[in-house]
Amino acid sequence: MRISDRCYAVTGLACIPPWSVNAGFVVGEQATLIVDTGANALAAATIHGYALAARPGNRLAVVDTEPHFDHIGGNGFFRAKGIEVYGHAGVRRTPAEFDAEIAEFNSAILNAARRERVEAKVFYAGTSLVNPTQALDADTRMDLGGCEVEILLTPGHTPANISVWVPDDGVLFSGDCLVNRYLPNLDCGGVDDWMAWLASIDRIARLAPKVVMPGHGPVAFGDDVTQIIDTMRKTLEHSVTVGRSPSAVAALTTETL
Repeated sequence: MRISDRCYAVTGLACIPPWSVNAGFVVGEQATLIVDTGANALAAATIHGYALAARPGNRLAVVDTEPHFDHIGGNGFFRAKGIEVYGHAGVRRTPAEFDAEIAEFNSAILNAARRERVEAKVFYAGTSLVNPTQALDADTRMDLGGCEVEILLTPGHTPANISVWVPDDGVLFSGDCLVNRYLPNLDCGGVDDWMAWLASIDRIARLAPKVVMPGHGPVAFGDDVTQIIDTMRKTLEHSVTVGRSPSAVAALTTETL
């Protein structure tokens, strides 16, 4: 889906239920920057195909917005084509963690016979763990040819989260710093992380983006941008106050009942 003159969103890529993950790309005159690679090789092939179709002659590069496998699972597909992958220096996942991701996906399969068959491996067919090849530890600008993008450190969801800002188009690829309609995943950290996340939200708000492609959920335009920022801020502020994530509060209530 084209969301501005230079920016595209690839939405609804498969992930561990009930979530689906988004990816996207920014097209300059010489280079195309792909934002996240999806959870597996199939998602990466889809993103790659759209990016090539948008401007076939461009050099491709990839940036990962965070360390979770739903955002980096397709890295291996791009590296096999010699495409550089940028990401926060803290994105360093291990084979054991990748195996655990497959096991978690398999456990979400309701049918016991299908779980026993480990049908999750079909989802990850051709998928290999590849960490970023170019480490980022500070805000970074990239010139794609007639289009400059800014890679911004926006920690909180994890310490390694980044966002991609396209100032000329007013478009922000936020990764999981913002999600739309989903309950955000705060369970990766604690109060200190949520305070850092609030600072990142404030930074995003100061940019006043016209369009946000969140890590999960529909692309936000216009007034919806303000709404998802405000919703995220209120969720984080409440969690800081009570000292628990929303999902932890829900789990505690269920156990009490």
